[in-house]
Amino acid sequence: MGAKPRILLVEDDRQLAGMLADLFEEEGHDVDVAHDGQVGLHLALTRTYDAFVFDRGVQVIDGVELLRTLRARDCSVPSLILTARGSVADRVEGLDAGAEDYLVKPFEIPELLARVRALLRRRTSVVPIVVGRWEIDRANRTATDTESGSVTSLSERESELLGFLCASPGQVFSRTQLLGRVFGSADTPGTVDTYVHYLRRKLGRDVVATVHGLGYRLGS
Repeated sequence: MGAKPRILLVEDDRQLAGMLADLFEEEGHDVDVAHDGQVGLHLALTRTYDAFVFDRGVQVIDGVELLRTLRARDCSVPSLILTARGSVADRVEGLDAGAEDYLVKPFEIPELLARVRALLRRRTSVVPIVVGRWEIDRANRTATDTESGSVTSLSERESELLGFLCASPGQVFSRTQLLGRVFGSADTPGTVDTYVHYLRRKLGRDVVATVHGLGYRLGS
């Protein structure tokens, strides 16, 4: 990938979380850390990630329920569950919740890093998102015209907005929701309209659909 892979780590053991974050960063990844499931859910829904690493026993929302909630919202980011619970029933529950992998504590660091690399390979091998005639590469912030082969670069904010809409293609988001999940607290609802305009100017009006009175969703 052109950009650094981004990992969301949800782990309530702060010492372990710090150590793992350092290891992932040494591997060349960007890492966001949450110490409970509620914060993890907020980050997962408001930012773009290439892999999730969730401890099962975190507070507020446990790792399995967190993953189940994200899968129900059509979030397909490859995920690894870390846990001290290693029975067959526990593994089955985690995998059925949508995890691609399940690693029991205590674990060996080289094995964890290898499993995360496998998750990232899975992420980069998925079929690119196609919106109309555009093939979207969110990692490299580009859109390729499948008819002409031309490549259009996207800004960070354009890519974040389009990536967020792509993650839930059938869902309508209000300006307020998009402002809270994609942009910063210093921005105004007009910022959303501005970046929708920028995307349409680059990729055509159909790339983002307006649902009158409600907001925006991914286009055709």
